[in-house]
Amino acid sequence: MSVSPVKRQKMESALDQLKHHTTVVADTGDFNGERRGGGGFYLGLGSSPPTRNDFALCLFRSEEEQIKNASDKLFVLFGAEILKRIPGRVSTEVDARLSFDKEGMIQRARRLIDLYKEAGIGKERILIKLSSTWEGIQAGKVLEAEYGIHCNMTLLFSFAQAVACAEAGVTLISPFVGRILDWYVANGDKKTFEPSEDPGVKSVTKIYNYYKKFGYKTIVMGASFRNTGEIKALTGCDYLTISPKLLAELSKEHVKLTPTLSVKEAQACDLEKIHLDEKAFRWHHNEDQMAVEKLSDGIRKFAADAIKLERMLK
Repeated sequence: MSVSPVKRQKMESALDQLKHHTTVVADTGDFNGERRGGGGFYLGLGSSPPTRNDFALCLFRSEEEQIKNASDKLFVLFGAEILKRIPGRVSTEVDARLSFDKEGMIQRARRLIDLYKEAGIGKERILIKLSSTWEGIQAGKVLEAEYGIHCNMTLLFSFAQAVACAEAGVTLISPFVGRILDWYVANGDKKTFEPSEDPGVKSVTKIYNYYKKFGYKTIVMGASFRNTGEIKALTGCDYLTISPKLLAELSKEHVKLTPTLSVKEAQACDLEKIHLDEKAFRWHHNEDQMAVEKLSDGIRKFAADAIKLERMLK
């Protein structure tokens, strides 16, 4: 049924309606337009590229150590700039090459928090982003419980990962809706899905229902969307992080949105509570071919980006 122009003007956009039920987060690092110059681009850090003094390099350290310190400092400079423009929190990622090194992730996360402290920013405004490997989840558990450092678990594709994150007491998970869809499209006969049948949407719905049914405080933030249908099908989720392109599309849509996720419905679902130690986690995660492939692929791609940044810094 078509909506008259007068009613359309009065009806809130899909984006405005979504905000009544879900915290909407912009999935972008482009807050001033990227400033290009020289051999690379400077991610909105100022009117000129960072200098060696900005990175506080110690010439007596190895080149590898200097580059690692420079990378961390750059992430913090970037995060600090974002926090000048938003009231909430910013995620800062730990090097994906540490994805299977629990102690390495803990050490790097604490280093980032120390750098933010030097910049006058408290840890309450930072989310440390960790890969959702077993080691990453256990690093998150230690950082939250022992150091009060909030963690955002990324590259999350399986229900086993979500259960382990909840048991670890991390602040937030960001399951990748669109990347799950991509895998099923690439590896199955079906190439299109209705939003409610989208594999990524179904995955996040199950995770949300499980968390709410059993009272876990970990925030569910759906991420990596391919279309607005996926977003609307997750109305009511705690958080959704959405690209500028899809935010613009939602702002132009004038269709009525009804929450599809709610605490009340979650508490009535038939999911059973489970506990996963390391052996059980590895087995259940391994049983999900999509999750195994997407996690390893994501780690490799994140690591490649880290190497690319290091080459630029050199």
